[in-house]
Amino acid sequence: MSDARPILFFDSGVGGLSVVAPTHALLPTAPIVYAADSAFFPYGIRSEAEIAARVPALLGRLVERYRPRLAVIACNTASTIALPAVRAALDVPVVGTVPAIKPAAAMSATRVIGVLGTEATVRQPYVDDLAARFAADCTVLRHGSAGLVTLAESELAGQVAPETAVAHELDGLFAQPGGDRIDVIVNACTHFPLLAAQMAAVAPGVRFVDGGPGIARRIASLTEGQSWPRRAAPGTLVFTAGGERESRIAATLSGRGFGKTELL
Repeated sequence: MSDARPILFFDSGVGGLSVVAPTHALLPTAPIVYAADSAFFPYGIRSEAEIAARVPALLGRLVERYRPRLAVIACNTASTIALPAVRAALDVPVVGTVPAIKPAAAMSATRVIGVLGTEATVRQPYVDDLAARFAADCTVLRHGSAGLVTLAESELAGQVAPETAVAHELDGLFAQPGGDRIDVIVNACTHFPLLAAQMAAVAPGVRFVDGGPGIARRIASLTEGQSWPRRAAPGTLVFTAGGERESRIAATLSGRGFGKTELL
């Protein structure tokens, strides 16, 4: 018999869709529930204490309602701050999201890499640890950009992000001492791959890496041997606030496989 339990994806906004896409490629009939904490968006400008208090409680409510087989924190900021507490609180496997510093260091020829994330993510000691373990021979430059998060959300709400605005945000890396030698940038926010076309146009000689494909492989590994529905069903989109922005995003995503929208 098929198992209709969904995979639950969680983010402050819609950035986690960059993780849903490679997961769907590996598990095409997996039921998907995507929850965006739109009432508290964006997490990158919140304090660690606020995120640590909110995320485990909210995920607990989501797990209780949707009974997923697995939960994915598709948000670097929430993962670097709240992942241990979420795992302790939930009775389902939890997959987190971490900056892809290891593969970036392996790719870099110049040995100068950029880490582009939210302000909250790039200042975390966890990022220091990843850099020390996997990029010790590299110069690792960081920049926190709330602006790119907003641009990505606006893109899914129907407003195309201009390349000039994306270039302005990337200058936060390139304008640093040594920034002109960056040849690989880690998209340490799941929102940023949604702007891949603009980033490639602005920085054609730079490679961008993110954790989405690796997370998808981890999800497939943890669910190996489990049964899935024979056919894919429309996904469920969940918001924690309802407003014009959420309505526009829901309208866009209705054409990308999310046939139902709910409010938590």
